[in-house]
Amino acid sequence: MQILILFCIFLVLIFLNIPVCFTLLMISAAYIFLNDIPWLVMSHVLTSSADSFVITAIPLFILTAALMEQGEVTDRIIDFCKDLVGHLPGGLAHVNIVTSVIFAGMSGSALADAGGPGMVEVRMMREGGYDDDFTVAITAASAMIGPIIPPSIPMVIYGAISRESVGKLFLGGFIPGILIAIALMIQAHFYAKKRNYPTSKRPSLKQVAYHFYKVFLALLTPVIILGGIATGFFTPTEAAAVAAVYALILGFLVYRALTWKKCLKTLLSTAMLTGVIVFIMGMAALWSWMITNEGLTTVLVSLLTSMTDNPHVMMLLLVIILLILGCFIEPLAIMIMVLPVMLPILQAYHISYLHFGVVMTLALMIGLLTPPFGELLFILTAITGVPVGRVARATAPYLLGIGAVLFLIMYIPSLVTWLPSVLIK
Repeated sequence: MQILILFCIFLVLIFLNIPVCFTLLMISAAYIFLNDIPWLVMSHVLTSSADSFVITAIPLFILTAALMEQGEVTDRIIDFCKDLVGHLPGGLAHVNIVTSVIFAGMSGSALADAGGPGMVEVRMMREGGYDDDFTVAITAASAMIGPIIPPSIPMVIYGAISRESVGKLFLGGFIPGILIAIALMIQAHFYAKKRNYPTSKRPSLKQVAYHFYKVFLALLTPVIILGGIATGFFTPTEAAAVAAVYALILGFLVYRALTWKKCLKTLLSTAMLTGVIVFIMGMAALWSWMITNEGLTTVLVSLLTSMTDNPHVMMLLLVIILLILGCFIEPLAIMIMVLPVMLPILQAYHISYLHFGVVMTLALMIGLLTPPFGELLFILTAITGVPVGRVARATAPYLLGIGAVLFLIMYIPSLVTWLPSVLIK
């Protein structure tokens, strides 16, 4: 009864728009107080939740993306993408998508993509004659590719909890990420043809070569990360450190766009964002400990496994749960809260941790685009001034293409597992 009351209070606080991390803290503290549990338990859970070498990769990937942004890499990427796809129908929308794909190989975060290149992409499309609805929708939808194409902050956390290889998870997300980009480009093509959006002039080979030369070293970042991991030359955490140092070298010595003032600003923003992520991880770990201590994990596993013996149906049930939770709770918090419950189910149904890791990441990223609490919707509102309801309506059609990719990788596991099996032995 006590845990049921606390859960009801949790739902009330969420609907009152209290940040989920503070909600989890209040509920967990109340549980510890009511059950006369030593407060030392709370400190132990909080510290152990972040006590992982793998998690060290998170601030390093955040730093890499921030250094690339401050080093004026975004403009170089966009110029190169204009040469590649700007002449197609809906050219700037394709530029937006391809830019997100490339930047995803440096950031691992949807919010970093929307808040960094997203601002430039919005301005570019507005100046190019594209209406706001189309602009905000394609910018929001393409930004969620960030954590799917490696590197990926959510996959680092998944790997730390499930003990699955982060390198394999990174490689497993590559094909689904490309499929999402293709799906978005197909939809953008038809919308652009229907609305008669302008296209750019096809560039000369000399112009393409010039812009490729300007961005070539930045494009090596994902190659260094994935190549080093696939060959076993370094771990994902070491890859993150190498990428951050490489971004520093590009910004200071090659592009000469990074100053000590910008560097300090980048370090501060990285520290703040890392603090937020670690705080969320700690609060979600408290929640997970609470439901485990009450035996709810066993009850929930028994309940779900009693519904079906079919692993495909179970996969669908788990994804539906994730999609519903994604509408209300921050993705990283969901992953840390529910993954300890789902792992025994995956084991019982012989569902690959690697396969489910990519499926779970994509399902949770869809939550960034769904109201009422889709974070990408609010970021695009802040950038463009377009009301969040209008952003949500404009983005909704693109969920069909993204949902189709989610369905494909759910039931064709090789789309996730093939590349890791080939490159990592």
